[in-house]
Amino acid sequence: MNGNRTSRGVALLLVLWLVALFAALVGGFARTAQMERLQGSVLRDSVVAGEAARAGLEYALVRVAASDRRLRWLPDGRDYPWHFGDADVSVRIVDEMGKVDLNAADPPLLAALFRQVGVAPGDADRLAGAIADWRDPDSLIQVSGGAEDDDYAAAGRPYGAKDAPFESIAEVEQVLGMTPAIYAKVEPFLTVFSGNGTPDASYAAPEVLAAMGLDAAGIVARRRQWDPASGQPPPVLADGQPLSDGGTGTYSIWSRARLRNGRETVLHAIVRSGGNGLPGSAYTALQWEEGTSPQ
Repeated sequence: MNGNRTSRGVALLLVLWLVALFAALVGGFARTAQMERLQGSVLRDSVVAGEAARAGLEYALVRVAASDRRLRWLPDGRDYPWHFGDADVSVRIVDEMGKVDLNAADPPLLAALFRQVGVAPGDADRLAGAIADWRDPDSLIQVSGGAEDDDYAAAGRPYGAKDAPFESIAEVEQVLGMTPAIYAKVEPFLTVFSGNGTPDASYAAPEVLAAMGLDAAGIVARRRQWDPASGQPPPVLADGQPLSDGGTGTYSIWSRARLRNGRETVLHAIVRSGGNGLPGSAYTALQWEEGTSPQ
C-alpha cells in the first residue's frame, strides 16, 4: 500500500516537473517570437523611413529643376515640408556653388571664413595658408604662414603636405592647424565640388556671405522674403545683381523622414544631377550618409 502511494507521488512529481518544463519552453518560444516580431517591426519602420527620406531627396531634385519657375524649390538652405505616404518629410537643399571650395578659394577668403566661425585672426591666416600649401605643388610656405613637409615633421606627423588637390572635405582634417572643433564649425560651408574661387551669393550661408565682405543679413532677408510661387522676379543685390532662382546641378540635400510612431531617418547626400551615363539614373551620388533615430 505504501509502495503504491510512493509510486503515485513520484509520478505526480514527474508530471509536475514536465508541466513546468513545457511551460518554460512555451514561455521561451513566446518571448523569442515577440522579440522577432519587434525586430521585424523595427526593421520594417527603418526601411519605410529610409525610403521616404530617399523619396524626399529625389523629389527635391525634381522641384529644384522644375520648368515652371513658380514651382521651384530654392537651393539656398530653406526648409521645405513634404508628405509622402505615412511620413512627414522635411527637405533642405544647398547648392554647392554657395560654399567655399577648398581647391579654388584663395587664402584671404579661407581665413575670413575661419574668422567667421570663431578662429583667432592669426590662427585663421596660418590655417588658410596651410590649406593652400597642402594643395599647391611647390614647397614654398605662404606669405601669411602655412605648413610644408618640414612643419609636419616637426609636429610629429608621419606625412607632409599633399601637394595635390583635396579629394574630399574630410581631408582638410589632416592639414596642420585644423582641429576637430574648428572642422565641426566650418565643414558645412566647405566643398570640393564647385571649382569656383568665389561662392555664389544666391546660395551662400550667412557665414560665407560675411567672409566675402557682403551684407549677409540683408541678402538672406531678401532671399527669405521672396517666394517663386508669387511669380515675381528674383530679388537683386545692392549692386543690382539679381539673385538666381535656379540651381547649378550639384547639391547638398538633407532629407528627414518621420513616421507616425516616431521612427525617423535622416539622409544627407551630395548629388549631381544626371546619372553619369548610367541608364535610368537621375543623379550621381558624390557623398551619402544615412542614419535612423529610434521612436
